[in-house]
Amino acid sequence: MALARSRRQNRTIDYWPGFVDALSTLLLAIMFLLSVFVLAQFLLSQEVTSKDTVLNRLNSQINELTQLLSLERSNKQDLQDNIANLQASLAQAESERSRLQSLLSEGAGAGAAAESRIGELSSNLESEKQVSARALSQVELLNQQIGALRRQIGALEAALNASEARDRESNAKIADLGKRLNVALAQRVQELNRYRSDFFGRLREILSDRENIRIVGDRFVFQSEVLFPTGSADINPAGQDEMKKLAGAIIELNKEIPDDINWVLRVDGHTDNVPLAGTGRFRDNWELSSARATAVVKFLIANGVPANRLVAAGFGEYQPLDPADTPEARSRNRRIELKLTER
Repeated sequence: MALARSRRQNRTIDYWPGFVDALSTLLLAIMFLLSVFVLAQFLLSQEVTSKDTVLNRLNSQINELTQLLSLERSNKQDLQDNIANLQASLAQAESERSRLQSLLSEGAGAGAAAESRIGELSSNLESEKQVSARALSQVELLNQQIGALRRQIGALEAALNASEARDRESNAKIADLGKRLNVALAQRVQELNRYRSDFFGRLREILSDRENIRIVGDRFVFQSEVLFPTGSADINPAGQDEMKKLAGAIIELNKEIPDDINWVLRVDGHTDNVPLAGTGRFRDNWELSSARATAVVKFLIANGVPANRLVAAGFGEYQPLDPADTPEARSRNRRIELKLTER
C-alpha cells in the first residue's frame, strides 16, 4: 500500500490527451459546419436556378405580348387613319349633295341630271357609312384585345412579383435552417464530448491500476497482452475480468446518454508488423486484428452491452503508434483501442 501511494504521488498530470481531444472535437465541428454550408449553398443554387428559369419564361412571354400589343396598336392607328379618310370623303359627298340640291332648285332643266347625280352620291354615301361602321367595329374589337393584353401583362407582373417574394422567403428559410443546424450540431458535439469525458473518467477509475492500459488522444488503449495470448483471438481470464468492468461502464453510460444521440463504441484491433506463421489459425495480421476486435465486441454483447452500440474493425499492422522497428515499438503497436464516437 505504501509503495502504491508513493507511485501515485510521483505521477504527473498529462494535459496532452485533453488537448488532443478538444482539437479533434473542434475539427469534427468545423467539418460538419462546412458540410452544412456546402449543402445549404447547393440547395440555394438549385432554388435560384429554378426561379431563374421561371423568370426567363415570364420575361419571354412579356416580350411576346409586348410585340403583339405594338402590332395591335399599329393596326388600330391604320384603322383610325382610314376612318379619318372615310369621314373626309363623307363630308365631301355631303357638300357635293348640298351643291347639287341647290342647283336643282335653281334650274328645272338640269333636274333630271341632278337627281341622278344625287342618287349616285346617296348610294356612295351609304356605302361609305357602312365602311365607317365596320371600321369603328374593328377599332372597338382592337380596344378589347388591347385591354385583354394589358390584363395578361398585369397578371404576369403579379406572378413575377410573387415568385421574387417566394425567392426571398426561401433564402431567409435556408439561412435560418443553417443557423439552427449549426446550433444543433454544437449542442450534440458538446453533449457527446461530455459523455465521452465521463466515460473515460470512469474507465480511468476502474482500470487505473494497469500500466499497460492507457489513453491516447480520444481513445482508450489496451495492450494485446492484457487480453490475448500471442497469435490468438481468445480472450484470456485476466482480459475477461477487464472486459466485464468495461461492459458495466458501457451499460451505465447507455442509460445516461439520451436516445437522440446516435453514439457507438468502436473497437479497433491492431497488430505489429511481424508476419504470422503460415500454420496458425489466421493467415495474416489483417485476420488476427479483425478477429480480436470481433472477440471483444461479442464478449461485451454477452455481458449485456447493446449490439447496436458496438462496432468492430481490424487494421492489421498498418496504423502503428510507433513506427520504429524495435521490440518496444512492436509491443506498443499490438493493441485494442476503444473510441466513443457518433455513428
